[in-house]
Amino acid sequence: MVPSRRFGRRLKALAAAIAVFFLYHILSLQSDLSSRARRPNPHNAGPPNTFCPPLPGIEDVLVVMKTGVTESRNKVPIHFSTTLRCIPHFVIYSDFEEEIQGVKIHDALRTMDADVRDRVPDFNIYNRIRKLGRKGLEQDDFADEANSNIGKPNNPGWKLDKWKFLPMAQDALRYKPDAKWFVFMEADTYVSWPTVLAWLARFDARKPYYLGTETQIADVVFAHGGSGFVLSNPALAAASREYATRKAELHEYTDQHWAGDCVLGKVLLDAGVPLHFSWPILQNANLGELDEFNVDLYRQPWCFPAVAFHHLSSQDIEDLWKFEQRRWHDVSERRIWTRDVSLLRNSQKNKRILLHGDVFREYLYPEIASQPMRSNWDNLSEKEKPFARSFEECRRNCEAQEDCVQFSFREGVCYTGVKPLLGNPQPGNARSGWLTSRIRQMMDKKGPCRKPDFGE
Repeated sequence: MVPSRRFGRRLKALAAAIAVFFLYHILSLQSDLSSRARRPNPHNAGPPNTFCPPLPGIEDVLVVMKTGVTESRNKVPIHFSTTLRCIPHFVIYSDFEEEIQGVKIHDALRTMDADVRDRVPDFNIYNRIRKLGRKGLEQDDFADEANSNIGKPNNPGWKLDKWKFLPMAQDALRYKPDAKWFVFMEADTYVSWPTVLAWLARFDARKPYYLGTETQIADVVFAHGGSGFVLSNPALAAASREYATRKAELHEYTDQHWAGDCVLGKVLLDAGVPLHFSWPILQNANLGELDEFNVDLYRQPWCFPAVAFHHLSSQDIEDLWKFEQRRWHDVSERRIWTRDVSLLRNSQKNKRILLHGDVFREYLYPEIASQPMRSNWDNLSEKEKPFARSFEECRRNCEAQEDCVQFSFREGVCYTGVKPLLGNPQPGNARSGWLTSRIRQMMDKKGPCRKPDFGE
């Protein structure tokens, strides 16, 4: 009996030690989660392990990325470790066939009629690199300019770009004819895939749908290409048939036009597929210009899903990917540790779909609050205050204005703003500031969204 008692005491001691060990690790994990929530810049620190969130329906999607030879090596690689990492079916089109990190980049213009390539000056750069490869690129091919109301007419790659849309769309259908949806994006676009799929689940893919941010040139309303756009299989098939039967006419139309996304929109409209307006779900503004509190347009972004963002650097794309990874990890960790089923469901619901309110509250505001006074920065404040002659006077002027939440002092002139914007770096004589307590009040007033607003 004595050995038995000793064994029992030892067993109890061992059980107590194991319990203490697990309690320590649970408390350590909770502490780690809390410390992550307190980080002022959550998008600057990546998650411990990259993983793919559940993506129901992604097997029925073909992601189509458009790029060009002058930008592809700089802009495409980041997508292999971020936006395309969890995507089973994607294809990348350019104006030059090559491989980047082992991934084939397809020449969207390889089937273009020879007489068009020989006759139209836009194809000068294409013909040169087709013959000489990248060695045929010239310094002027990389010249950039600010976007105007007719694009970038002095940029050779930009002028050629308009010719890619119709053959690219036609080839994408051949690439995966059984896809239900075709999601088109550019190399400076970020896409939130769980949010895309939640949005597309509300549409019948058997019907012709053309989803995008509404833009207009003359009498043609079309989807802005850089913001991303989506076509259902029947819609893409209709556009492909239209292009196949009207090639000569549409090539002439493209030659006279300056925007390829507009050309595609016209072809879809001619085929009986009008645009389904999708702003602000698909965004044509960069992160610094996002106005998540906008009340002046026909939709207020705050509770709308945030599917795609445009005009992003590779660093922006990586930061957004890390940001979403952290959100997905939060859901995964709660699934493991919580016993509160209602809390788990709310956590999954809140983290699965990215809303514009989430983007501001969890991404933009922490970035603003981490440095609420900045040099060499323009936060895009608009209202001029001519009597404020220094940065400090500009700040006091904003504080005295009840609805002012930000200010900037640029080239010796004070500007204030009633909408919180992150803005962008502006080397030189520019300083910006934000009144973060007032911005927090604006966020509190908006509050959480009960459910996503899909604009239906």
